[in-house]
Amino acid sequence: MRDALPDLNRPTRFGAAPLLGRIGSLEVRLARSVAEVKASQRLRYHVFYEEMAARPSALQRMTHRDSDAFDRWCDHLLVIDTARPGQASDRIVGTYRLLRGERAALAGGFYTAQEFDIAPLLARHAGMRFLELGRSCVLKDYRGKRTVELLWQGIWAYVLEHRIDALFGCASLAGTDPDALAQPLAFLRENAAAPAEWHVRAQENRGTFLDEGVASGDARRALAALPPLLKGYLRLGGYVGEGAVVDHQFGTTDVLVVLPRERINPRYIGHYGADAGRFAA
Repeated sequence: MRDALPDLNRPTRFGAAPLLGRIGSLEVRLARSVAEVKASQRLRYHVFYEEMAARPSALQRMTHRDSDAFDRWCDHLLVIDTARPGQASDRIVGTYRLLRGERAALAGGFYTAQEFDIAPLLARHAGMRFLELGRSCVLKDYRGKRTVELLWQGIWAYVLEHRIDALFGCASLAGTDPDALAQPLAFLRENAAAPAEWHVRAQENRGTFLDEGVASGDARRALAALPPLLKGYLRLGGYVGEGAVVDHQFGTTDVLVVLPRERINPRYIGHYGADAGRFAA
């Protein structure tokens, strides 16, 4: 699915997406055009394939874009530095891909379903509005508090706008050897395992599962080994599903995070504002 080149001109709906937040020269909003979506895909390609360990397909090498068949059904959240030269599409420094349940139904399902068996979760919460988060990346020079704050400002505003009940998505640990990642994976199982109501398990044909006897050991060391994005999800109140999935193309081992809206830490709601007004433009 990652190799498909989407027809961005058809299902994605664009318009005069309003600003969702601003800090200094940085602004956050949804993509307003095909050109901006393609620019976000070029940013993803730069971060995932040129900076990190992902292995591009022939098509991705040719286009210099990280794209798949889900992109056209998603909204693309952008952080834009208005002080950078060029057009708006040249100023994109951060992005997140957002896929709502009703759009996923049109796309044939959620991207996450390729790695994790989310069907029981969705069935248990029939009628709830789900939002899948994915393809998060930030340009190296902008990986600081302001950019991350604006991305979450945008996500929180989006959650309020679309009355989202629960968020989920894959979070990645660097490396493809689960044995080498046993300590942080055990830490997640011991400290953030989802209760039965929100339980999700890796697909049997793709998942890798820790033996029951594996323990995290030094909790502080295990926590330090987690990537910032995953630690951020845990601070917000996220649960972690059972098992992990090795993604050889991206050079990562993925876990599933589920974040019910009712679980979001009140401190973060207070920070961004119950109406997402803290950094509102």
